[in-house]
Amino acid sequence: MSEKTRRTRALTVGAGVAVAALALAGCTTTAAPEGGSSASGGTITIATTNAFTSFNGDTPEANLDTNGMVGYLTGVSGGLGLGGFQRLDKDFSVIDNTDFGTYEKVSDDPLTVKYTINEGLTWSDGQPINADDMLVNWAINSGYYDDAKLDESGAVTNGGTQYFTLAGSTAGLDTTSFPEISDDNMSMTLTYSKPFVDYELVNPIGKPAHVLAEKAGVSEEDFVKLLKDTPKGNPDAPVAPNATLQAAADFWNKGYDVTAMPTDASLLVASGPFIVTDFTPEQSITLGKNPNYKGKMSPSYDQLIIRFIGDANAQVTALQNGEVQAIQPQPSADTLTALKNANATVHSGSQLSYDHVDLSFGGVFADANVREAFLKTIPRQQILDSIIKPINPDAEVLNSQIFLPTDGDKYSTAVAASGYDKFTEPDIEGAKTLLNGATPTVRILYNTNNPNRVDSFRAIQQSAQQAGFNIVDAGSPDWSKLLGSGSYDVSIFGWISPGAGNAALPQIFKTGGGGNYNNYSNATVDTLVDESQVTTDTTKLDDTKVKIDAETAKDYYGLPLFQLPGLFADNGSIQGVDYFGGQTGIVWNAQEWTLAG
Repeated sequence: MSEKTRRTRALTVGAGVAVAALALAGCTTTAAPEGGSSASGGTITIATTNAFTSFNGDTPEANLDTNGMVGYLTGVSGGLGLGGFQRLDKDFSVIDNTDFGTYEKVSDDPLTVKYTINEGLTWSDGQPINADDMLVNWAINSGYYDDAKLDESGAVTNGGTQYFTLAGSTAGLDTTSFPEISDDNMSMTLTYSKPFVDYELVNPIGKPAHVLAEKAGVSEEDFVKLLKDTPKGNPDAPVAPNATLQAAADFWNKGYDVTAMPTDASLLVASGPFIVTDFTPEQSITLGKNPNYKGKMSPSYDQLIIRFIGDANAQVTALQNGEVQAIQPQPSADTLTALKNANATVHSGSQLSYDHVDLSFGGVFADANVREAFLKTIPRQQILDSIIKPINPDAEVLNSQIFLPTDGDKYSTAVAASGYDKFTEPDIEGAKTLLNGATPTVRILYNTNNPNRVDSFRAIQQSAQQAGFNIVDAGSPDWSKLLGSGSYDVSIFGWISPGAGNAALPQIFKTGGGGNYNNYSNATVDTLVDESQVTTDTTKLDDTKVKIDAETAKDYYGLPLFQLPGLFADNGSIQGVDYFGGQTGIVWNAQEWTLAG
């Protein structure tokens, strides 16, 4: 699927203490087990498409779905997961993890929410989990200490400091005052100056405070004291960065990225039922039971191995051979046929995910006429017919950047407002008229290891050339690392949603947003996005989203392509695999799986 969990990688688990963001959608083996039904102990091995790259999937560069999956299982993603206050059920409803703690709305005016961690919980290294951890993660995700002003590309313009770079955004938490900490250091109370639409999805647990303090060269006590003593950042009067806070931020931003199994055990510290025990780059990652986990979600089996197999056919072969017991391949008609021939159990449904084409603002696309001309060349119906129709004959070209066809009337309203449906078929002559004889060079970035993206690129290349565009193949297997780099003019990739909340709006569409890789900036859209985060009336919120959709369409932001179908499969050697259309994918209920005879 090659979704990046992102700046969520992630409509990817990854907005930190705020709600989960969009993620970019984009070795050890074990034989099928033998033994009695629902056996305890043993190993379960599964396959996913993307390789693991970081123990912190909440940064723009590491916002990949596989990173988010591991963060979800270990409880340190900062979004919804197995080691904090909430997770999502199959229908995307919120399940409170009461074996970790509780949260309650204390007041509506002002909005005030209190979080309390259960007594006696520890991190996997034995250190206590308490309000220090909540305070540090609030600091990371609220932007409280930042005094930077950012331009359209996210660059600092006033000499100030942006400490933590988020895959999502600070929206919502940036309206909170400094938290109130209880005397027993087990509760934290947040008071918002404005309503916050997603307050029920805020999970103030992510990376351990004691680890970040150590990386900053201070004790946890001194790190917390620093946070309490440091004033709120003021972009109108920036000051020199705090060296200790900057050191912690530098580690959070980059220190969790890995190319080998860490020798530094602090990178592996977890709060959830799983903990990473081994990692082979480009091949697999292994998770065992967290020995200090005290909740009800500890798995019955001993370890979970996630193998990285990009090719769907290779995943099916591994499943058939018993090298893996469950897979999450990229769906295709050929894959479905192969699974049927392998007598696999298939779990399928719609994904909260869509592929899209984004134009980078500036450069060749600084001229709106050139942007419009390029969009007129994109053969969206042809792409849908070749990639999605063989799997889902009822699929339609996607005509919204915010809503999906599964959203029903909301989607229909957005389509009518955006006018994206005017770009279903190419209009080469119309594009030529807009170009007026010009032959712009356009570099297109996509994942060369993803057959769907390769097919999309080729279709666009062939069509755009007919209008006079000179298309440069800028595809790369490292596409996700190149997003926002300025090395391309067009990107083809996918977003996948966590399944709840509205964090994607500031993440993608606001000036300087964590997932705003194409440097899009529109003052009207910024205002609408801000409104969306404080609008609790669902009818008004939907209307605001429709307006955002329409405004971005008028700017020729890009084009949505299609909603992705989802596909899991197992070979009958494990029980409990169930379909889930959000970004945590197949592992959403991995804690419930059991080995079967």
